[in-house]
Amino acid sequence: VGHLGEAYEEWVHQPIISKETPRFFANNFLEFLTRTVWWAIPLIWIPVVWWFVSKSVQMGVPSPQLAVTLVSGIFIWTLLEYFLHRFLFHIKTKNYWGNTIHYLIHGCHHKHPMDGLRLVFPPAGTAIILVPLWHLVKLLLPPSAAPAFLGGGLFGYIIYDCTHYYLHHGKPSKGMSYDLKRFHMNHHFRIQDKGFGITSPLWDKRFHMNHHFRIQDKGFGITSPLWDKVFRTLPSESSKKSR
Repeated sequence: VGHLGEAYEEWVHQPIISKETPRFFANNFLEFLTRTVWWAIPLIWIPVVWWFVSKSVQMGVPSPQLAVTLVSGIFIWTLLEYFLHRFLFHIKTKNYWGNTIHYLIHGCHHKHPMDGLRLVFPPAGTAIILVPLWHLVKLLLPPSAAPAFLGGGLFGYIIYDCTHYYLHHGKPSKGMSYDLKRFHMNHHFRIQDKGFGITSPLWDKRFHMNHHFRIQDKGFGITSPLWDKVFRTLPSESSKKSR
């Protein structure tokens, strides 16, 4: 993909709808580190969240302050989630290394959106990022609040990754989960430069990057309505009559 140059941007946003998992590395161990089942995220990181929260409890943080600190960490994660997705994962690249790195980080997900083993972030990568982030939080916050705050942020990340997997492979029929799935599928298959929030469209609305759902946002299949049925973007009969 590095050799695609300026053509990479268009190529990577032409998705291949299959569950195939493209190989990244010839080395089997490196390849293993890039593939992650969704349930590994809560299995690995919830105990770490518990450890961070327990550290603040041991330092005598009262329950109301603990709750506020945790919620603050989750809230900051939603903002971080939005900015990372918008400005890092969707950065425009055209040189060899830029294209290659982007493909490894996020481009592969847009090219193969149904690849279930590359939907969540590899734990090894998360651990590498978490270490300097922990030291930064300790510099910015009081010693007693820092663990709970990072625990909240990490819990927000767990919710994000599990939600992201569900939006691709779950089949909600109504409610908030249905709206979130439609919002995210629009980002993949309709307008890739909008709809960057995964767990919530809050920051997309705040920064005017929100999708507008109308009948024009449904019925994308030309040769077949198969994928509209899969992704719940099939126009209803009442919608058809109103056009």
